[in-house]
Amino acid sequence: MPNDYSDDRLRLIARLYYLDGLGQNEVAKFAKVSQAKVSRLLALARERGIVRITVADYEPRRRELEEKLRTKFGLATAVVIKSSDGLEGTDLRRAVGHFGAAVAGGLIEPRDIVAVAGGRTIQELVQHLPAVHNRSLTVVQAMGSVDSNVSQVDAQEVGRVVAQRLGGNFLSLNTPAFIPEKRTRDALLTLEQVRNVHAHLDRARVALVGLGTLANSVFVERGTLDAVMIRDLERAGAVGEVCGRFIDARGQECATAWRDRVIGITLPQLRKIPQVIAIVSGSDRTAAILAGIAGGMIKSLIIDELAASTLLGMPALPPAKVTRKSARS
Repeated sequence: MPNDYSDDRLRLIARLYYLDGLGQNEVAKFAKVSQAKVSRLLALARERGIVRITVADYEPRRRELEEKLRTKFGLATAVVIKSSDGLEGTDLRRAVGHFGAAVAGGLIEPRDIVAVAGGRTIQELVQHLPAVHNRSLTVVQAMGSVDSNVSQVDAQEVGRVVAQRLGGNFLSLNTPAFIPEKRTRDALLTLEQVRNVHAHLDRARVALVGLGTLANSVFVERGTLDAVMIRDLERAGAVGEVCGRFIDARGQECATAWRDRVIGITLPQLRKIPQVIAIVSGSDRTAAILAGIAGGMIKSLIIDELAASTLLGMPALPPAKVTRKSARS
Protein backbone atom coordinates (compact mmCIF):
# COMPACT_ATOMS: atom_id res chain seq x y z
CA MET A 1 0.00 0.00 0.00
CA PRO A 2 2.77 2.60 0.71
CA ASN A 3 3.64 2.77 -3.02
CA ASP A 4 0.05 2.78 -4.26
CA TYR A 5 -0.89 6.23 -3.01
CA SER A 6 0.83 9.50 -3.85
CA ASP A 7 1.59 12.13 -1.24
CA ASP A 8 -0.95 14.37 -2.96
CA ARG A 9 -3.69 11.75 -2.53
CA LEU A 10 -2.80 11.38 1.14
CA ARG A 11 -2.85 15.17 1.59
CA LEU A 12 -6.38 15.21 0.19
CA ILE A 13 -7.59 12.54 2.60
CA ALA A 14 -5.85 14.20 5.56
CA ARG A 15 -7.30 17.60 4.63
CA LEU A 16 -10.83 16.25 4.39
CA TYR A 17 -10.61 14.41 7.71
CA TYR A 18 -8.51 16.66 9.95
CA LEU A 19 -9.23 20.16 8.61
CA ASP A 20 -12.64 19.93 6.97
CA GLY A 21 -14.06 17.67 9.68
CA LEU A 22 -15.59 15.07 7.38
CA GLY A 23 -16.31 11.64 8.79
CA GLN A 24 -14.44 8.61 7.49
CA ASN A 25 -17.46 7.51 5.46
CA GLU A 26 -17.64 10.90 3.69
CA VAL A 27 -13.88 10.92 3.12
CA ALA A 28 -14.12 7.46 1.58
CA LYS A 29 -16.78 8.58 -0.91
CA PHE A 30 -14.89 11.78 -1.79
CA ALA A 31 -11.55 10.01 -2.30
CA LYS A 32 -13.13 6.89 -3.84
CA VAL A 33 -11.63 4.39 -1.43
CA SER A 34 -13.30 1.99 0.97
CA GLN A 35 -14.19 3.31 4.42
CA ALA A 36 -12.05 0.58 6.00
CA LYS A 37 -9.03 1.92 4.11
CA VAL A 38 -9.39 5.53 5.29
CA SER A 39 -7.90 4.91 8.75
CA ARG A 40 -4.95 3.05 7.21
CA LEU A 41 -4.31 5.89 4.77
CA LEU A 42 -4.43 8.43 7.62
CA ALA A 43 -1.84 6.32 9.47
CA LEU A 44 0.29 6.28 6.30
CA ALA A 45 0.00 10.05 6.09
CA ARG A 46 1.42 10.27 9.62
CA GLU A 47 4.24 7.88 8.74
CA ARG A 48 5.24 10.01 5.74
CA GLY A 49 5.15 13.19 7.80
CA ILE A 50 2.23 14.64 5.87
CA VAL A 51 0.25 14.78 9.11
CA ARG A 52 2.06 16.04 12.18
CA ILE A 53 -0.08 15.98 15.30
CA THR A 54 0.73 18.50 18.00
CA VAL A 55 -0.89 18.84 21.42
CA ALA A 56 -0.96 22.10 23.32
CA ASP A 57 1.15 21.75 26.44
CA TYR A 58 -0.75 20.80 29.57
CA GLU A 59 0.54 21.92 32.95
CA PRO A 60 -0.58 19.30 35.48
CA ARG A 61 0.83 21.13 38.50
CA ARG A 62 -0.26 24.12 40.60
CA ARG A 63 3.09 25.86 40.95
CA GLU A 64 1.81 28.72 43.09
CA LEU A 65 0.49 26.27 45.69
CA GLU A 66 3.80 24.40 45.65
CA GLU A 67 5.72 27.55 46.57
CA LYS A 68 3.30 28.32 49.38
CA LEU A 69 3.66 24.82 50.80
CA ARG A 70 7.44 24.97 50.68
CA THR A 71 7.51 28.35 52.37
CA LYS A 72 4.91 27.67 55.05
CA PHE A 73 6.03 24.19 56.05
CA GLY A 74 9.74 24.28 55.23
CA LEU A 75 9.53 21.46 52.70
CA ALA A 76 12.44 20.61 50.42
CA THR A 77 10.11 19.76 47.53
CA ALA A 78 6.37 20.17 47.05
CA VAL A 79 4.41 18.89 44.05
CA VAL A 80 0.73 19.80 43.75
CA ILE A 81 -1.24 17.96 41.07
CA LYS A 82 -4.40 19.47 39.65
CA SER A 83 -7.57 17.71 40.71
CA SER A 84 -10.10 19.57 38.58
CA ASP A 85 -13.32 18.09 37.23
CA GLY A 86 -14.13 16.53 40.59
CA LEU A 87 -11.50 13.79 40.54
CA GLU A 88 -11.66 11.57 43.61
CA GLY A 89 -10.82 8.09 44.80
CA THR A 90 -9.06 5.92 42.25
CA ASP A 91 -9.04 8.64 39.58
CA LEU A 92 -7.41 11.13 41.94
CA ARG A 93 -4.77 8.61 43.02
CA ARG A 94 -4.06 7.84 39.38
CA ALA A 95 -3.54 11.53 38.56
CA VAL A 96 -1.25 12.14 41.53
CA GLY A 97 0.74 9.02 40.75
CA HIS A 98 1.02 9.64 37.01
CA PHE A 99 2.11 13.27 37.18
CA GLY A 100 4.13 12.99 40.39
CA ALA A 101 6.26 10.05 39.27
CA ALA A 102 8.80 12.02 37.24
CA VAL A 103 9.54 14.32 40.18
CA ALA A 104 9.87 11.43 42.63
CA GLY A 105 12.15 9.59 40.22
CA GLY A 106 14.29 12.68 39.83
CA LEU A 107 14.90 12.83 43.57
CA ILE A 108 16.40 9.32 43.56
CA GLU A 109 20.10 9.25 42.71
CA PRO A 110 22.25 6.36 41.43
CA ARG A 111 23.29 3.89 44.15
CA ASP A 112 20.82 5.32 46.68
CA ILE A 113 19.30 3.20 49.40
CA VAL A 114 15.54 3.75 49.08
CA ALA A 115 13.05 2.80 51.80
CA VAL A 116 9.61 2.01 50.38
CA ALA A 117 6.28 1.73 52.18
CA GLY A 118 2.97 0.54 50.77
CA GLY A 119 -0.17 2.39 49.81
CA ARG A 120 -2.60 2.90 46.96
CA THR A 121 -1.27 6.28 45.82
CA ILE A 122 2.36 5.11 46.08
CA GLN A 123 1.45 2.07 44.02
CA GLU A 124 0.01 4.32 41.30
CA LEU A 125 3.14 6.46 41.35
CA VAL A 126 5.78 3.73 41.14
CA GLN A 127 4.14 2.25 38.03
CA HIS A 128 4.97 5.50 36.23
CA LEU A 129 8.53 5.99 37.45
CA PRO A 130 10.76 6.70 34.45
CA ALA A 131 12.44 3.41 33.58
CA VAL A 132 16.17 3.80 34.16
CA HIS A 133 17.60 0.36 34.77
CA ASN A 134 21.18 1.29 35.66
CA ARG A 135 20.88 3.16 38.94
CA SER A 136 22.19 0.28 41.07
CA LEU A 137 19.79 1.06 43.88
CA THR A 138 19.14 -0.85 47.05
CA VAL A 139 15.38 -0.78 47.60
CA VAL A 140 14.31 -1.75 51.12
CA GLN A 141 10.85 -2.79 52.32
CA ALA A 142 10.10 -0.29 55.09
CA MET A 143 7.35 -2.20 56.90
CA GLY A 144 6.28 -5.82 57.32
CA SER A 145 3.36 -7.42 55.52
CA VAL A 146 -0.12 -6.39 56.64
CA ASP A 147 -1.40 -9.96 56.31
CA SER A 148 -0.77 -13.14 54.34
CA ASN A 149 -2.74 -11.87 51.34
CA VAL A 150 -0.07 -9.68 49.77
CA SER A 151 -1.60 -7.26 47.28
CA GLN A 152 -0.05 -4.97 44.70
CA VAL A 153 -0.37 -1.98 47.08
CA ASP A 154 1.68 -3.59 49.86
CA ALA A 155 5.25 -2.50 50.55
CA GLN A 156 6.63 -5.84 49.40
CA GLU A 157 5.18 -5.50 45.90
CA VAL A 158 5.66 -1.73 45.61
CA GLY A 159 9.34 -2.14 46.48
CA ARG A 160 9.80 -4.80 43.81
CA VAL A 161 8.34 -2.47 41.18
CA VAL A 162 10.71 0.36 42.19
CA ALA A 163 13.71 -1.97 41.92
CA GLN A 164 12.54 -3.27 38.53
CA ARG A 165 11.86 0.14 37.00
CA LEU A 166 14.90 1.99 38.33
CA GLY A 167 17.33 -0.89 38.55
CA GLY A 168 18.78 -2.45 41.68
CA ASN A 169 18.36 -5.00 44.41
CA PHE A 170 15.32 -5.40 46.61
CA LEU A 171 15.55 -6.30 50.30
CA SER A 172 12.30 -7.66 51.70
CA LEU A 173 11.21 -7.58 55.33
CA ASN A 174 9.80 -11.09 55.65
CA THR A 175 7.76 -10.54 58.79
CA PRO A 176 4.24 -9.41 59.62
CA ALA A 177 3.85 -5.68 60.21
CA PHE A 178 2.03 -6.36 63.47
CA ILE A 179 2.84 -9.09 66.00
CA PRO A 180 0.25 -10.00 68.67
CA GLU A 181 2.87 -10.21 71.44
CA LYS A 182 5.73 -7.85 72.23
CA ARG A 183 7.96 -10.77 73.28
CA THR A 184 7.56 -12.41 69.87
CA ARG A 185 8.12 -9.08 68.12
CA ASP A 186 11.36 -8.54 70.06
CA ALA A 187 12.58 -12.05 69.20
CA LEU A 188 11.96 -11.44 65.49
CA LEU A 189 13.94 -8.21 65.65
CA THR A 190 17.04 -10.19 66.65
CA LEU A 191 16.97 -12.34 63.48
CA GLU A 192 19.91 -11.66 61.19
CA GLN A 193 17.78 -10.97 58.11
CA VAL A 194 15.62 -8.46 60.02
CA ARG A 195 18.71 -6.79 61.48
CA ASN A 196 20.17 -6.56 57.97
CA VAL A 197 17.06 -4.76 56.70
CA HIS A 198 17.21 -2.31 59.64
CA ALA A 199 20.91 -1.71 58.99
CA HIS A 200 20.05 -0.63 55.44
CA LEU A 201 17.15 1.50 56.66
CA ASP A 202 19.65 3.28 58.91
CA ARG A 203 21.61 4.29 55.79
CA ALA A 204 18.69 5.16 53.50
CA ARG A 205 18.86 8.50 51.70
CA VAL A 206 15.32 8.46 50.24
CA ALA A 207 12.00 7.10 51.49
CA LEU A 208 8.66 6.87 49.70
CA VAL A 209 5.85 6.81 52.26
CA GLY A 210 2.11 7.23 52.50
CA LEU A 211 -0.03 8.47 55.35
CA GLY A 212 -3.10 6.86 56.85
CA THR A 213 -5.60 7.80 59.51
CA LEU A 214 -7.56 5.81 62.06
CA ALA A 215 -10.59 6.12 59.80
CA ASN A 216 -8.71 5.32 56.60
CA SER A 217 -5.88 2.89 57.24
CA VAL A 218 -4.91 -0.37 55.60
CA PHE A 219 -4.73 -1.89 59.08
CA VAL A 220 -8.40 -1.09 59.71
CA GLU A 221 -9.44 -2.08 56.19
CA ARG A 222 -7.85 -5.51 56.51
CA GLY A 223 -8.85 -6.21 60.08
CA THR A 224 -5.47 -5.94 61.80
CA LEU A 225 -6.63 -3.08 64.03
CA ASP A 226 -9.55 -4.14 66.21
CA ALA A 227 -12.00 -1.92 68.08
CA VAL A 228 -10.06 -2.09 71.37
CA MET A 229 -6.79 -0.97 69.77
CA ILE A 230 -8.58 1.80 67.88
CA ARG A 231 -9.98 3.14 71.17
CA ASP A 232 -6.52 2.99 72.74
CA LEU A 233 -5.03 4.94 69.85
CA GLU A 234 -7.84 7.49 69.95
CA ARG A 235 -7.22 8.06 73.67
CA ALA A 236 -3.51 8.47 72.91
CA GLY A 237 -4.32 11.23 70.40
CA ALA A 238 -3.52 9.40 67.15
CA VAL A 239 -4.09 11.58 64.07
CA GLY A 240 -2.13 9.63 61.49
CA GLU A 241 -0.13 6.57 60.56
CA VAL A 242 3.16 6.34 58.68
CA CYS A 243 4.77 2.96 57.90
CA GLY A 244 2.60 1.31 60.56
CA ARG A 245 3.52 3.86 63.25
CA PHE A 246 0.59 5.84 64.69
CA ILE A 247 1.48 9.43 65.57
CA ASP A 248 -0.13 12.24 67.53
CA ALA A 249 -0.49 15.85 66.40
CA ARG A 250 3.12 16.63 67.34
CA GLY A 251 4.47 13.73 65.34
CA GLN A 252 5.31 11.59 68.33
CA GLU A 253 4.56 7.87 68.26
CA CYS A 254 1.49 7.10 70.35
CA ALA A 255 2.35 5.24 73.54
CA THR A 256 0.05 2.24 73.21
CA ALA A 257 0.53 -1.52 73.03
CA TRP A 258 0.45 -1.18 69.24
CA ARG A 259 3.81 0.62 69.28
CA ASP A 260 5.48 -2.37 70.95
CA ARG A 261 4.17 -4.89 68.41
CA VAL A 262 5.05 -3.26 65.08
CA ILE A 263 7.89 -4.33 62.82
CA GLY A 264 9.06 -1.74 60.35
CA ILE A 265 11.07 1.41 59.98
CA THR A 266 11.06 3.50 63.16
CA LEU A 267 10.35 7.19 63.51
CA PRO A 268 13.98 7.93 64.52
CA GLN A 269 15.11 6.20 61.32
CA LEU A 270 12.65 8.24 59.23
CA ARG A 271 13.89 11.46 60.83
CA LYS A 272 17.44 10.60 59.81
CA ILE A 273 16.59 10.07 56.14
CA PRO A 274 17.40 13.26 54.19
CA GLN A 275 14.61 12.89 51.62
CA VAL A 276 11.34 11.42 52.91
CA ILE A 277 8.69 11.93 50.23
CA ALA A 278 5.07 11.63 51.37
CA ILE A 279 2.74 10.69 48.50
CA VAL A 280 -0.83 11.55 49.42
CA SER A 281 -4.21 12.03 47.77
CA GLY A 282 -7.35 13.19 49.54
CA SER A 283 -7.92 16.02 51.98
CA ASP A 284 -8.83 13.68 54.87
CA ARG A 285 -5.14 13.22 55.67
CA THR A 286 -4.11 16.82 56.26
CA ALA A 287 -3.85 16.41 60.05
CA ALA A 288 -1.60 13.39 59.50
CA ILE A 289 0.57 15.38 57.08
CA LEU A 290 0.93 18.22 59.58
CA ALA A 291 1.91 15.74 62.27
CA GLY A 292 4.46 14.10 59.99
CA ILE A 293 6.03 17.47 59.19
CA ALA A 294 6.01 18.61 62.83
CA GLY A 295 7.60 15.32 63.90
CA GLY A 296 10.48 15.77 61.44
CA MET A 297 9.61 12.77 59.29
CA ILE A 298 8.24 14.35 56.10
CA LYS A 299 10.67 16.44 54.07
CA SER A 300 8.87 16.53 50.69
CA LEU A 301 5.28 16.16 49.57
CA ILE A 302 3.42 15.03 46.44
CA ILE A 303 -0.27 15.86 46.83
CA ASP A 304 -3.45 16.87 44.99
CA GLU A 305 -4.55 20.50 44.83
CA LEU A 306 -7.66 20.20 47.02
CA ALA A 307 -5.66 18.55 49.78
CA ALA A 308 -2.92 21.17 49.33
CA SER A 309 -5.43 24.02 49.69
CA THR A 310 -6.87 22.40 52.81
CA LEU A 311 -3.39 21.97 54.24
CA LEU A 312 -2.50 25.60 53.57
CA GLY A 313 -5.59 26.67 55.51
CA MET A 314 -4.29 24.97 58.64
CA PRO A 315 -1.76 26.50 61.04
CA ALA A 316 1.75 25.07 60.85
CA LEU A 317 2.77 23.27 64.03
CA PRO A 318 6.13 24.04 65.61
CA PRO A 319 8.63 21.18 65.41
CA ALA A 320 8.16 18.74 68.24
CA LYS A 321 10.79 17.94 70.81
CA VAL A 322 11.62 14.43 69.77
CA THR A 323 11.94 11.73 72.39
CA ARG A 324 14.80 9.52 71.30
CA LYS A 325 14.19 5.79 71.35
CA SER A 326 16.21 2.85 70.13
CA ALA A 327 16.29 2.63 66.35
CA ARG A 328 15.21 -1.02 66.63
CA SER A 329 12.02 -0.40 68.60
